[in-house]
Amino acid sequence: MAIVVKVGGSILGEGVNPSIISDIQNLAKSNKLVIVHGGGDEVTEIAEKMGKQQKFIVSPEGIRSRYTDKETAAIYTMVMVGRLNKEIVAALEKIGLHAVGLSGIDAGLIRAERKKKLIVVEEGRKRIIDGGYTGKIQSTNADLLRSLIGMNYIPVVSPVALSEEFEFLNVDGDRAAAYVAGGLKADKVIFLTDVNGVLMDGKVVQKMKVSEARAMLPKIGHGMEKKVLASIEAIEMGVKESIIASGIIDNPISNAALHNNCTVIVSD
Repeated sequence: MAIVVKVGGSILGEGVNPSIISDIQNLAKSNKLVIVHGGGDEVTEIAEKMGKQQKFIVSPEGIRSRYTDKETAAIYTMVMVGRLNKEIVAALEKIGLHAVGLSGIDAGLIRAERKKKLIVVEEGRKRIIDGGYTGKIQSTNADLLRSLIGMNYIPVVSPVALSEEFEFLNVDGDRAAAYVAGGLKADKVIFLTDVNGVLMDGKVVQKMKVSEARAMLPKIGHGMEKKVLASIEAIEMGVKESIIASGIIDNPISNAALHNNCTVIVSD
């Protein structure tokens, strides 16, 4: 079974759930795994230590994201690819798993179109601003990933994409996981977060069809809406199911794969 797992970039940080790494070790015995990681908080922390204040914008659809100018793009790449990616690879190698750290730049793994303009909402009004170095994903090099997992390596992917002009672009980690899973036609894509899934009226929505998920998007808060949108995209690209689950319980990936107390999104 092919499973793509999206994890936060701080899985090795202080207070992290130690069972994530051992869970990956157990799952790797009988599944083909690809890890896509985030790391937005670490990017913000290091950028601000370097004196680069970070700016966040909100789209008309209510999706919050980092505004990435050229300097921020360089810091984003440095932290994601140079630090977090290699820390995750080292953690997997430490327990005997063979992992390969990649970014979307390597072999054109994630190709994206640089956004020329962005529509943002500020103080209730729409504005058009320069797109900076943010990308809209166009394609993935699934053949590279198939080759690696076919040789029993675990690819660990940073969400930094390559533009048509060979620039480094910031792409959302959840959307990157969706496109990686879609390119592989994975059996499952699992998004680990700090809650048990999509919450409505304080309760976890256990199962949704794509049409139901799309209708629910306007009602979902910042952060979770990206995971639901990414889930919809993954299913539409041929992934069998998308799962949004807690990453702070014991064996979070295994529990998600078994549909324990999480949100499962499937095609109509």
